[in-house]
Amino acid sequence: MKQLLLFIGLLLGSAAGGAGASVTPAHPPEFAGISQWINSPPLTLAGLRGKVVLIDFWAYSCINCLRAMPHVEHLYETYKDKGLVVIGVHSPEFDFEKDLANVKGAVTRLGITYPVATDNHLGTWNAWQNLYWPAEYLIDQNGNLIGHHYGEGDYLKMENAIRLLLGMNLLPENGSAGNSAAGAVVASPEMYIGSAKQKNLASPETGHNGTRHFSIPARLAMNRFALSGVWEISDKYAQLASAHGELQLHFKAGKLHMVASSEQPIPLEIVVDGKLQPTVTVQTSRLYTLFDSDDYREHSLTLRIPQAGLQIYTFTFG
Repeated sequence: MKQLLLFIGLLLGSAAGGAGASVTPAHPPEFAGISQWINSPPLTLAGLRGKVVLIDFWAYSCINCLRAMPHVEHLYETYKDKGLVVIGVHSPEFDFEKDLANVKGAVTRLGITYPVATDNHLGTWNAWQNLYWPAEYLIDQNGNLIGHHYGEGDYLKMENAIRLLLGMNLLPENGSAGNSAAGAVVASPEMYIGSAKQKNLASPETGHNGTRHFSIPARLAMNRFALSGVWEISDKYAQLASAHGELQLHFKAGKLHMVASSEQPIPLEIVVDGKLQPTVTVQTSRLYTLFDSDDYREHSLTLRIPQAGLQIYTFTFG
């Protein structure tokens, strides 16, 4: 058994090591500060002894989490009757992700059928010393944390680790790298619009908290965005305060996503490289896809907003 656990640790990345790994204890802590359970009554790790347990830290507006979600659901549906328990720990990055109705709506929309624990105050996140969305932790039948995986990809490695713990044969390699090849040429980082993590604003006006008129420079460098109109800047987001406004963005990726919110439906006019894209209407707090292509060259986005109230949190790319 010791050799098996060592092999699984090498397959995934051991519980205590790995490049960029958080320092997670080999004996994982219990769930802490969970405000609500979805799809299940409250669970404890102690009560799950004898089962293989996969813990998945996620947030519903995280694009990396959403892309990995079908993999997690596949593991649950395939192995739930063979001794696997999957628990999604929803750990919010933004305040709107703490709203139970929003989380329940996301669970339904995404087709998640395994138990979800809402970790609104990051009690479990902090107890696990986790640093990443998504992050998967694998626990054996004796309650030992034996491996982890951070981010997307390498899905077969996690599935084979689970199969080994369940006494099943390994699945063969299928030649897939886990992530799309196109993902390797994405050259734009996640961009935060609020002042707390704002690094990519190109407008000549300050991006500090407050309400002011913004303007767009004559030239927009790569991985920079600029605002036009009157915007209120807060720690987490920028909110349009004038009757209309605009945002321009220069990026290099095939797909562009935006985390945004609005109390009233706001239809957005989206122009990429001078070509009008399908209208996207923001009316709940979540992630929206503005551009979806297989073209990973440089692109220029113009986002025209016809009324006040739109809150923009982040842009992410794929």
